[in-house]
Amino acid sequence: MLAALAGANLIYGLGMLESGVTFDYAQLVMDNEFAKMIKFTVKGIPVNDNTLNVEAIKEVGPWGDFLSHETTFQHMRSQSAPKLIDRSMREDWELSGSTDIYQRSLEVAKDILANHKPDPLPEGAAEKIRFIIEQTEKELGVK
Repeated sequence: MLAALAGANLIYGLGMLESGVTFDYAQLVMDNEFAKMIKFTVKGIPVNDNTLNVEAIKEVGPWGDFLSHETTFQHMRSQSAPKLIDRSMREDWELSGSTDIYQRSLEVAKDILANHKPDPLPEGAAEKIRFIIEQTEKELGVK
C-alpha cells in the first residue's frame, strides 16, 4: 500500500505545526488555499493569443495603459482566485476589519466545523478503509 503512494504527487503536512506535533485548523485552511495555488501553477499556464491578450495589446498600443484594460481584469481573475489572501488597498482592508490571513482562516475553519455536513460514505467504503489500515499496519509491523 505504501509503495503505491510513494510515486503519487502528494502535498504533505497541511495543517501541521512543529514538525507535525501540533495540528491547527486555521493553518489547514491556509495550507489548503496554498496547495490549490501550487496545483494550479504546476498544471501550467496556457499561452495563446487569447491569454496573451494580443488584440488588447494592439488596441492599447505601446504607450497605453494595458493594466487597466477590461480584458486584463478578466484574465487576471482566471489565473488566481484566492479566497483568503486579501489584495485590497490598505484603506479598504482597514474598513473591512484589518484581519490577517490567519484570522480569516480561523473563521473559515470554525464555520466548517460548525456547519459542514459531509456526504455519507458509499456502501462498503468503511470496510475498504479498515482493510487498507490493517494491511498498512501489517506491512509496517504495528498494531
